[in-house]
Amino acid sequence: MNRPAIVPLIDLSNTIGSGATLEARRETAALIGQACQRSGFFAVRGHGIAEATIRAMYDATRALFALPDDSKALLVTDLDDPLRRGFSRKTAVARSNDPGSRLAQIAGSSGITADPDDLCETFSICAAAERAGEADNPLVGRPNVWPDQPEIRAAWLAYANELSSLAGELMTLFAIALGLRATWFDYKINNDISSLTANHYPAQAVPPLPGQIRKGEHTDWGSLTLLYQDGAPGGLQVLGFDGEWHDVPAIEGSFVVNVGDLMSVWTNDLWVSTAHRVVNPPPEQAGSERYSIAYFHQPSFDAEISCIPTCLPAGETPRYEPVTSGQYLFDKVARMHTPANS
Repeated sequence: MNRPAIVPLIDLSNTIGSGATLEARRETAALIGQACQRSGFFAVRGHGIAEATIRAMYDATRALFALPDDSKALLVTDLDDPLRRGFSRKTAVARSNDPGSRLAQIAGSSGITADPDDLCETFSICAAAERAGEADNPLVGRPNVWPDQPEIRAAWLAYANELSSLAGELMTLFAIALGLRATWFDYKINNDISSLTANHYPAQAVPPLPGQIRKGEHTDWGSLTLLYQDGAPGGLQVLGFDGEWHDVPAIEGSFVVNVGDLMSVWTNDLWVSTAHRVVNPPPEQAGSERYSIAYFHQPSFDAEISCIPTCLPAGETPRYEPVTSGQYLFDKVARMHTPANS
């Protein structure tokens, strides 16, 4: 008997928008719930994001990473910024894994004493920084850093706005899948602190160090991630049911969706935040570069994340202590940006 797909493709076309019926939402939510329990990953089509919006974002992102070095230097991450927005190169996402976890131990078990920096450069913004001031939210009012080209900023903000709406639709389907009222998450995400990050994986003119790949093995941090990837060599892999790594194909027009750590906390591990990585291209294609764009949906800064009632079996206690979305995010970002030799 064949096992279910690690990253099933789910059609949202009958689920999103004012014409969606409750029956259609329940059917789609059931598929999503199954995927979130099995692997924490699925892909969506029929999501309503216009191809022109995606293309404009990709064109703007390529233009952004093609800026001359002196222009990029003006946009480098400020280490006092808790979200490390702007350009960043010398980081390893694997360092954000929780201390003592299997993921955090991988480097040591392979003989590597510190996680080598990812072979990737990133540019990030926080959508909350574009909003008006909100009490008790240190991210609002601290501006994103932008290049002088206004068309790049416009494309990024238009894309972030569309992805915010899609993430909200998916959170509604998450609620239905978990046996909650459709609006259950609304008050937890109404002032979300989501971020948008573009990854540029340059051509590898110099062979990688031992254990060094484009993005190390990690889990994501928030409620969900929406990823749009191209089909260039050296791409996304997910750790499967069988303990093996599986390639995630780039399906044109679709988004890869995965559950983050906070959703695992919320669901008491009913839904899994699954390890994934981005590997190097084969040596004969080392000259190829790759782009991907990730929207990291994060609940409101002061939202308390604690076990959802429908995810707690009778007589059991939650596996996790309550945590606020903002503090959890800050801790993860700080750990990721710890120098490898510290």
